[in-house]
Amino acid sequence: MATRIANAEWRGNLKEGKGIMKTESGVLDASYSFGTRFENAPGTNPDELIGAAHAGCFSMAFANELDQAGHTPKRVTTKAQVQLTKQEKGWKITEILLQTEADVPGIDEKQFSDIAKGAKDNCPVSQALKGVEIKLEAKLI
Repeated sequence: MATRIANAEWRGNLKEGKGIMKTESGVLDASYSFGTRFENAPGTNPDELIGAAHAGCFSMAFANELDQAGHTPKRVTTKAQVQLTKQEKGWKITEILLQTEADVPGIDEKQFSDIAKGAKDNCPVSQALKGVEIKLEAKLI
């Protein structure tokens, strides 16, 4: 069983404050702010990192499920668009659109689509985000 650790620190109020997010592995040591999250300032934010995690997790799950079905993919590429929406009581991630393309020799469109839907529903990050509408566009190339 794996336990992964990440840390965040925020200093100041929402609009003028700044924060740092770090991962135990040392791969991520990034600052973030109101501007990087709610405006278009350069830098990262929690929502973008959720998108990266979801795209990565889905790609691995999809590749595994394809392989288990006898169709090892040459490549799986996934983009996750995370929708952050202003609600009455703050902000909420309301939707994630996974857009994936995969090069999978010898598979038909229906089987490809069915396996993609299963991977979307079963990847650990999708499971963790059950309160968010997750949409999928899957393209066989």
